[in-house]
Amino acid sequence: MTRVAVVIPVFNEERSLPLVLDALPMESIERVVVCDNGSTDRSFEAATRTSAGAPREKVEVVHEPRKGYGSACLAGLAHLRATSPPDVVVFLDGDFSDHPEELPLVVAPIEKGEADFVVGSRTLGNAERGALLPQARVGNAIATRLIRVLTGFVYTDLGPFRAIRWEALERLGMADHDFGWTCEMQMKAIGAGLRIVEVPVSYRRRVGVSKIAGTVTGTIRAGFKILLWVFRHAGAARMGKRT
Repeated sequence: MTRVAVVIPVFNEERSLPLVLDALPMESIERVVVCDNGSTDRSFEAATRTSAGAPREKVEVVHEPRKGYGSACLAGLAHLRATSPPDVVVFLDGDFSDHPEELPLVVAPIEKGEADFVVGSRTLGNAERGALLPQARVGNAIATRLIRVLTGFVYTDLGPFRAIRWEALERLGMADHDFGWTCEMQMKAIGAGLRIVEVPVSYRRRVGVSKIAGTVTGTIRAGFKILLWVFRHAGAARMGKRT
């Protein structure tokens, strides 16, 4: 059986995190690592206890005070690396915009030996009206189009719901501490010659306000960082695609 670990970066998600954890198909998962990125609410309690007050089995909480989506993800990976690395790592957000019950669909191409890296595409799947904010939709389209022009590889989304083999992930040397995390992984995956597959996933309006697309400054900073990663790794990605 494939050993699957889930990494969930969290910042002030006490309302949504229990919904995410309740919806995860725990029978398919060995461990869940919740990466608390300096939350000031009760995200920790939400991660460790059910509504009845019982401990949540399989859930481990890592604290990363350095702000940034990538910082939280890196902390989760460091925790797995130091304990018991899985066969596959799945990333999804803690805001309940993803559909955790679709995890088996995202992991399936890896389990079948057809892929090393799977991106859950919101644009190929069913997105609830208003789930993807206009600025996020436009930015996503620009980034994926630019990747196609510069590398020849076709992505349809930079969505957060994704799965990757542990060995392949370790080869990528992930480093981004904030908004460029998803794009960094996708660009480096091309450059490393990984077998990449997209699968349709569902998407809904998140619980609460987005820390990135929900603010002007967050949108600008994220857009800049994504473009930086695209241009920085375009050459390596072109070479990887040829090999």
